Amino acid sequence: MKKVIQKSIFLAILCCTLSPILRGQEKAKIEPFDDKFRQLEEILPTANNYRTASGAPGHEYWQQQADYKIKAELNDENQSVSGEETITYTNNSPDALAYVWLQLDQNTHDPKSMSVAIDQQKMDEKMTARQLQYMHPSEDYGYKIDWVRDAMDKGMPYTINETMMRVDLPKPLKKGEKLVFKVKWSFHIVDRKGRPGIGSRGGAELFPEDNNWVYTVAQWFPRMCVYSDVTGWQHKQFLGSGEFTLTFGNYEVALTVPADHIVGATGVLQNPKEVLTANQLARFEKAKTTFDAPVIITTEAEAREVEKSKSTAKKTWIFKAENVRDFAFATSRKFIWDAMAVKQEDGTTPLAMSYYPKEGNPLWEKYSTKSVAHTLKWYSHYTFPYPYPVAISVHTDQIGMEYPMICFNGGRPEKDGTYSERTKYGLISVVIHEVGHNYFPMIVNSDERQWTWMDEGLNSFMQYLAEQQWERDYPSGRGPAANLTKYMRGDMGKMEPIMTNSESLRQFGNNAYGKPATALNVLRETVMGRELFDFAFKTYANRWKFKHPMPADLFRTMEDASGTDLDWFWRGWFYTTDNVDIAIDNVKTYRINSKNPDTEVTARKMEDQAKPRGITSIRNEKAIAKTQDEIDPTIRDIYSGNELDYQTTVLDKEEYQKYMASLSNEEKAALASGMNFNEITFEMKGGLLSPICVELQYTDGSKEYFKIPAEIWRQGDKKVTKVFKSAKELKQVVLDPMLETCDVDESNNYFPPKPLMSRFEIFKRGQAQSRFGDGGGENPMQRLKRAKEREKQAGGGN
Repeated sequence: MKKVIQKSIFLAILCCTLSPILRGQEKAKIEPFDDKFRQLEEILPTANNYRTASGAPGHEYWQQQADYKIKAELNDENQSVSGEETITYTNNSPDALAYVWLQLDQNTHDPKSMSVAIDQQKMDEKMTARQLQYMHPSEDYGYKIDWVRDAMDKGMPYTINETMMRVDLPKPLKKGEKLVFKVKWSFHIVDRKGRPGIGSRGGAELFPEDNNWVYTVAQWFPRMCVYSDVTGWQHKQFLGSGEFTLTFGNYEVALTVPADHIVGATGVLQNPKEVLTANQLARFEKAKTTFDAPVIITTEAEAREVEKSKSTAKKTWIFKAENVRDFAFATSRKFIWDAMAVKQEDGTTPLAMSYYPKEGNPLWEKYSTKSVAHTLKWYSHYTFPYPYPVAISVHTDQIGMEYPMICFNGGRPEKDGTYSERTKYGLISVVIHEVGHNYFPMIVNSDERQWTWMDEGLNSFMQYLAEQQWERDYPSGRGPAANLTKYMRGDMGKMEPIMTNSESLRQFGNNAYGKPATALNVLRETVMGRELFDFAFKTYANRWKFKHPMPADLFRTMEDASGTDLDWFWRGWFYTTDNVDIAIDNVKTYRINSKNPDTEVTARKMEDQAKPRGITSIRNEKAIAKTQDEIDPTIRDIYSGNELDYQTTVLDKEEYQKYMASLSNEEKAALASGMNFNEITFEMKGGLLSPICVELQYTDGSKEYFKIPAEIWRQGDKKVTKVFKSAKELKQVVLDPMLETCDVDESNNYFPPKPLMSRFEIFKRGQAQSRFGDGGGENPMQRLKRAKEREKQAGGGN
């Protein structure tokens, strides 16, 4: 084996003689000790009666409650919503509150808002009208607050600061007291396509072919900010990235829409007999006991018929939702609606439902609701049974956005009904992800405004687990360690630690979604193992469902429930931008000298024959016709040609017999084992601690896998050495053979080194799409359709 040094000397002597030599050759550099295993007490908040050192809620844990009664109306002519809400706010904190804060998310769309003002802009030599409109939006967006009144309809003073509104109280609200007040408001719904430059999680889409709108309405009413033991009032401005920190409560919402609309919303429909036809109602009831496939409640044919004319009448849909942190809805006359029930371990049967226009078919009818049901099944498996009565997926032109019990998802087939593989898996993945947000953060209610990763990262990890349950080797984007190595090997000057405020992230997707998802997968598969991880993660989810966890609560719970010190892991993955890069520094193979002259002579001869020959020796075979000892054999003796090295005598054999007689049975067994001792030195080139995962490949084709815990680096060593014994001859050493540690440099993971193959292709514009291609040319489904038509033509139309 190349570069593997074969040693054929007695092991006991080796240990005594080599160490002093090496100590004399290498003078250790004296460097400051970087203790990557130091504990996190210096960083994590001090435990108290509200949040314990174990990561569980303390015996004095508290949280506020905000209950809403809302009456709102959609104006289909000018795409606006107006409404009036009554909020009942319960102060469960030990503090007296002189004022309360509400979120006004729609104000982020106001051209005078901070989010527009801080948006960086740049001129090009050529600009389109849409680009100019993006730079200077003129639409009248944002809330119009008509008034704020108390329960007796007396006006209350309020102050609006961008996306936040403070309402001043006539007297402090003490612990256990309730505040009842009302707000009247209105706003225009953002048209995501018709008015460029104003991104919106909610919004409206016009379908010009039939001149109808699909509305996905979210962040649409003034909502209470969270007041907690950690942040006090969480009233950081909504600038677009850091999402929402919200208070749990009960909702009763009456939505007035055109009479021919179908409405999907957070909560349970209270008046189905008033808003559904007899056929729709019968199908809806059937769906509640149908578990194998969705029941179509509003068919495509019915939706197409309704699209042809617009009703001037109105209907009011009433929904109730308990213990939720928000409320959203979708409405359109274009909606097809299907539903199916999902059996859960606790005996409950929530409804999985989808709402989509005909433009979503056949893709949505085939995959959306089944993806919803799949999500509930597997998220429940890893956390807790889904506690809400419905889970809804709504078709939009946007990527995806989530709210309690309802989410808005992109994924639209071509107009001919075909779709690419990317579109198919994109739809399934976005549905799993957005429905999965019901668990994180809708139920395990983390602070999204501050810590995006606590909902997006945890949910992306859970999405990965659910995707792999959908289809073997599902093409997941985030979760596998190998998918993150490109980001992790990037410029650290352009990265931030995971523990960074949401609005300060520059590589938002990698930092808030990909890196934490990968970290948790590494923790599950490689550091802790599935059994310990799954128990600890489920413990965290159950401890903090319907509560407000912080990062320390997750970190501490995972350690508490698993009995594993993970401070080094949280510190490296979450508080630094370091990466994993472990290299194989050196490999040496030793075997015990058997002292058997016949065995050792044979072995020595084979080793000598395997040694590479020098260039002079090779060329002299032809250049020198005869050496002098070949001309005059009389000058040869026992030393000529190393002949003595390959001879044994009776004395050698006698000495061997004496040596064997002196050995104990244990020593004889070790000698007879014929074991090889492979000494491997590993070097930590990256700054992120990691277990060492190594595979030894032998000449007979077999393999052995070893995992060395990360604690081997505990004393700050940059190089560590381990000895692996085997009866087989070593051929190759491979680091991270299953791509589980997120090692950023694969080139130093092999000994002997081996070249890594890279591929390229000659690209031609307009060519057919590749497996996951969406740009240019036809998708594989269209190509197959065209091929079948060609075959039909070639066969004479038969």
